[in-house]
Amino acid sequence: MTATYILAMDQGTTSSRAILFDTNYAIVEQAQMEFDQHFPDSGWVEHNPDDIWQSVFDVTSALFKRNNLQSCDLGSIGITNQRETTLV
Repeated sequence: MTATYILAMDQGTTSSRAILFDTNYAIVEQAQMEFDQHFPDSGWVEHNPDDIWQSVFDVTSALFKRNNLQSCDLGSIGITNQRETTLV
């Protein structure tokens, strides 16, 4: 079976997005989900790591379901994330 899609994951500060491309780099479909922001002090932003993980899982799952995909359909996955975020 030949892989026919590329999956791009953009896990940002306020939301997670998954974009499905075909082998000609045209967007097939995308899904996006925001997650809660917490502001414990002036100038501070915190996130629940479970919310981040769940949003990544949910947008990816949505694309797989709506496009009847299996993992073997993906030729590659690209990921970008919040570089300033840490989990301690």
